Amino acid sequence: MYAIVEIAGQQFKVAKDQKVYVHRLQEEEGAKVSFDNVLLLSDAGTVTVGAPAIEGAEVTAKILGHLKGDKVIVFKKKRRKGYKKKNGHRQFLTEIQIESIAASGAKKKVAAKKAPAKKSEAKVEAPKAVATDDLGSKTVAELKALAKEKGISGYTSLKKAELIEALTK
Repeated sequence: MYAIVEIAGQQFKVAKDQKVYVHRLQEEEGAKVSFDNVLLLSDAGTVTVGAPAIEGAEVTAKILGHLKGDKVIVFKKKRRKGYKKKNGHRQFLTEIQIESIAASGAKKKVAAKKAPAKKSEAKVEAPKAVATDDLGSKTVAELKALAKEKGISGYTSLKKAELIEALTK
């Protein structure tokens, strides 16, 4: 069984008990981490492809250590101009070992809801947000007309509308 999973912005093909070097993770050494952005699963010839990720699939791993990668030399030169520049770079890495690949049954983590901040007594009438289901089949001109009708004139008013809709739920 193997999976293609996105870890720290990169995609890796992983299998059980495999060691992988990934970009630096924030957790301490010895901690267990789980990655729920599984893009593909293969189990005994059965391949499951996510769109974009597979719901409920999860890869768990243990952090073995933090280290720095090999030095990479970056050399730039422009001939006949007297320009030379030599730089080096060592990437911070984390070594992880894959412990398990779960095809289903992974529990989604629910973010703790924060108490809304007290607002001033004067309430501002916010434009109504448009459901995303309605937007799929519309052209750009129709969407612009719909936004103008709802009072959304730019990115800031769109964000305010989304925030107010989220707070009223």
